[in-house]
Amino acid sequence: MSKRIKVRPGKGQSMLGFFGGLVFCLIGLFIAIPTGGLFGVFWTLIAVAITVTHGLNAFTNKTIATHEIMIDDVGERGSVSGTNPKKRLQELQDLYDKGLITAEEYHAKRKRIIDSI
Repeated sequence: MSKRIKVRPGKGQSMLGFFGGLVFCLIGLFIAIPTGGLFGVFWTLIAVAITVTHGLNAFTNKTIATHEIMIDDVGERGSVSGTNPKKRLQELQDLYDKGLITAEEYHAKRKRIIDSI
């Protein structure tokens, strides 16, 4: 099972991004568009999007998450299936049957799972 966490920048970071974005918008309008043509337009549109995003985060309560973190539900001893010993033993058996772990690793891990019950 995965958990999604959305990360929003802090007000200070957003303010810095907003004012930096304004500088890039001005560079786009007065330097990039006149000298770069279509590239300058693209540059300016990206700068406007960045500036608006940071402006919303800095000056309103409607914040926009800029990052997303996926966290797997990791249980005891790093098992993705959590603390369910039956499921952990089945996963372990599956790894062994597929030849992904050695007999030594299988028996050692199996003993740890059983000892944790």
